[in-house]
Amino acid sequence: MSNGIDLTNDNFETEVLNVPVPVLIDFWASWCGPCKMIGPFIDQLAGEYEGKVKICKVNVDEQGELAGRHGVVSIPTLVVYDKGNPVRRQVGALPKNAIENLFKDLV
Repeated sequence: MSNGIDLTNDNFETEVLNVPVPVLIDFWASWCGPCKMIGPFIDQLAGEYEGKVKICKVNVDEQGELAGRHGVVSIPTLVVYDKGNPVRRQVGALPKNAIENLFKDLV
């Protein structure tokens, strides 16, 4: 699984809603093959966009309520927040450039 800030109900507001940069949230599970496929891409993008985009993750098995609040029914699901609002959503495994395209125009 990718590196990033582990989101919970307790830290969601601080880590996602009250930040000055776009936030990419990766909803995943350890048993999910496609989640494992995109994890390295998300890690690479986290390094490339450090300080410009915040990368967060939600383990849907551990944070079911948070995943439910976001309407996550399939994983991986990627959600991009900008200025405290969800602005993009993509379900399924994507190549690195497609993940990057979800947020790069917001940077």
